[in-house]
Amino acid sequence: MRKRKPSKDLTNLLTADIGSGLFSPGSWLKQIDLQRRYDASRSETRKALETLCNKRIIRYEPNRGYYVHHEDDVSIDEIRDIRIMLETSAADFMVHKVTDAQLDRLSQLAQRFMDQIRDHKITEIYETNIAFHTALLATSGNASLLELVSDLRLRIPPAPASQWSSYARIEQSGKEHCDMVDALAEKNADRLKKIIHAHIHQTGTAN
Repeated sequence: MRKRKPSKDLTNLLTADIGSGLFSPGSWLKQIDLQRRYDASRSETRKALETLCNKRIIRYEPNRGYYVHHEDDVSIDEIRDIRIMLETSAADFMVHKVTDAQLDRLSQLAQRFMDQIRDHKITEIYETNIAFHTALLATSGNASLLELVSDLRLRIPPAPASQWSSYARIEQSGKEHCDMVDALAEKNADRLKKIIHAHIHQTGTAN
């Protein structure tokens, strides 16, 4: 069981577990089980579930409860296109606002991703991938954009196996991470947009 966390963290804990695939799409979230797992009160758990329901990460079915939502193929394609529009548009802000410290952090994450590919650490690759894209969007300086894209990402299948069609695609994603860092360092918004577009389009929405 997880150690006791402040109530404000419960939504983030549950979100992270959904994102990691611990709770798979379609699985039911029993409130009593969540209370035990997170050592949380009934009101804390209910509030977290309602928050995630409002974000469309989970759904509520009367007389049955909450379950992890899974978009259909058409919706997944639409989410992919929305992300392409949002993230390529943000490239102009990224290249102007990125700091040296952020570039260093992105370089470290890109290298960690490549190292984990060589070591076949699939779970770690998934976590590093999310960390990289979170850090990348953070360079835009727009916290609301970061939250919006994070929510969109959670509305697609989270399992690592669904993210890349082949091992070669994982390697290509790693190379694209490095290319994004280079484009940022060069302050080249046009190049960054092209890489982001290809990256999201070729890996679906789960990059």
